[in-house]
Amino acid sequence: MTGEVIAGRYELEERVGSGGMSTVYRAHDSQLERKVALKILHQRFGDDEEYVERFRREARAVAQLAHPNIVTVIDRGEDAGRQYIVFEYVEGDDLKQLVDKAGPLPFDQVVELGREIAAALAFAHERGIVHRDVKPQNVLLSEGRAKVTDFGIARSLDVEHGVTQTGTVLGTSNYIAPEQASGQPIDDRSDVYSFGVVLFELLTGTVPFEGESFVAVALQHINEPAPSVLERRPDTPPRLARLVDAMLEKDHDARPSMDQVHGELDAVDAPETSERTIVVPRVRARRRSRWPLVLAVLGLLLLAGAAAGLLLADGDNGNAPPSPIALEAAGTADPAGDGEHDGEVGNAVDEDAETYWTTSRYSFPNGGFGKEGVGLRLDANRPPSELVVESETPGFTAEVRSGDQVVAPAREAGAKSTFELPDDLRSTELVLWITNRGDNAAVRINEVTAR
Repeated sequence: MTGEVIAGRYELEERVGSGGMSTVYRAHDSQLERKVALKILHQRFGDDEEYVERFRREARAVAQLAHPNIVTVIDRGEDAGRQYIVFEYVEGDDLKQLVDKAGPLPFDQVVELGREIAAALAFAHERGIVHRDVKPQNVLLSEGRAKVTDFGIARSLDVEHGVTQTGTVLGTSNYIAPEQASGQPIDDRSDVYSFGVVLFELLTGTVPFEGESFVAVALQHINEPAPSVLERRPDTPPRLARLVDAMLEKDHDARPSMDQVHGELDAVDAPETSERTIVVPRVRARRRSRWPLVLAVLGLLLLAGAAAGLLLADGDNGNAPPSPIALEAAGTADPAGDGEHDGEVGNAVDEDAETYWTTSRYSFPNGGFGKEGVGLRLDANRPPSELVVESETPGFTAEVRSGDQVVAPAREAGAKSTFELPDDLRSTELVLWITNRGDNAAVRINEVTAR
């Protein structure tokens, strides 16, 4: 589109970035004779009201945020069916480019940039706006000053339904909060976690968790304790390290608020003996004394030994330990009968999260399939008590069926979702039935396991 003129005034000069929903251009505003940044929604989303509404919401959300550390919205509109938003143009690198070039940053620079980012996000939170995609790529540097941008998946704290409702996972996996990765409700403390990852990267030059896929990284955010900054940069000021540790708490309620983060960054270079009243971040559970854990492990070992002794005393009683529940993918369930990548179903049970079974691609509004739904048929060697589903396209809605019966109610799936099955289930033939694809054109099921 370079060279085109939008709305009779914005001449597109150069493409400067592109994402899943939109492309950003540097443009010349012929009326005011200045450079601007123009974000244009991808044409394929122009007829989808959900995407258009999210795009409009971005403009409305950011237009409320007049702050020196937030990129300003200038205009929004539609031209020839194309939705666009006009921002101030910020010339310079983003924070990710700075870290890639310089590596770990000096402590005073981390603290100064951190203060500015925290001030911007606290300002947004006070006005009920959660960013939902805090990452260094979304922090632009203008003459050394940080300016937060791309509230493209922002939502108001008081919105309970809509295109970013509970269960929809949006964000970048390297920086995603555990509750966001698992499709749970999020709020301002989710931004705190993501910002904690950003500070971790500024200090160490690396992110806490890395992997080869969205799912692999997201699962680490959900399940694994984050390493301490001090493990990778031992000379980090202890107060700053404790703050980052607190921001990366798995427990949502244990994290400080963004206001508290800003206050602590403001005081981080003060002497540790300062009389000033401060927010003291909580020490993570994994740093507590190990003695209770050691005693618990010893107790379990003693119990295991006693149990083993009883089994040996019983002699050859013919009672073998239960075998694991094996799953096979038997095919797909498709009311229309036109197939849903039937040849790939084995990928969903091959114990390899890098492979997947995928539905066909659909463009029906509101995440529909144009039919009742589609399903993955599964056979187990005995009735399971739950199915665990991993997917790199979270946000879809699914249930588990056995014959004509729903045996696990519909829910919106995250990166890893557990469907609990009835205790009296007798059937070994199950269907993972997908009724809504969410924001995905196609749903990918990376792995299904039975327990």
